[in-house]
Amino acid sequence: MLTTQESVTTDDILRKLCLSVSHVLSSTTNSQITHAGMVQSITRTCLKPDLGCFSIFDGGFSGLVVINFSAPAAIEIYRKYMINMGMPESELAFSHTSDEVGNVMGELMNQMLGDFINKISKELQTSISQSQPKMLTINKELTISVDTNLDEAVARRVSFKTQNNHIFYLEFAMDKTEFIKLTDFDADEDFDLDDLLAEHGHSSVSKPAQNKQKDVQMSASADDLFDELGI
Repeated sequence: MLTTQESVTTDDILRKLCLSVSHVLSSTTNSQITHAGMVQSITRTCLKPDLGCFSIFDGGFSGLVVINFSAPAAIEIYRKYMINMGMPESELAFSHTSDEVGNVMGELMNQMLGDFINKISKELQTSISQSQPKMLTINKELTISVDTNLDEAVARRVSFKTQNNHIFYLEFAMDKTEFIKLTDFDADEDFDLDDLLAEHGHSSVSKPAQNKQKDVQMSASADDLFDELGI
């Protein structure tokens, strides 16, 4: 017997993405990361100064996630993450242009999207995959538009704030879509990131940042970026 219909829109999906970003960054840095209650409608997504990160996802629906970090926000998140992993503060990088900072931010974005995809796939009963996050250090004179071949694309921008009040922005574009609930079902039990960290220890989380050092390079050229996007 069909139940009363319930639907999930693109903005509902964006809300879940924002929750994953806040939750993962807050947990891994042991600090408070929050997002604004208002979302901005935009016409296109862009990589902007000082450190731009992006990943493309596909499957049940297609889209693009871009996170633009200011230098202070990137350094704060990087240093809090590494200190939370047990690294001595004296051994940490001070510049957002450091390869180490780019590697860590890439790993964190991978964890954020992994948390989001895991939850949204269960709730919407669909399958989604993501590309390896890419990073680009951007100067103040350069803004790169990231276009994707989406049907009736919906684009949004949400601002985030670190514990030290540094701002960074998430830009999100995806197919205009709606998931409609036809019947009741029990979603698979979600894993809790905090429990996972406690169970396996911090060392198991820090290893991917080292293992993926060669996969995520901040020295990627603009040509490589466009090749990745297929444009």
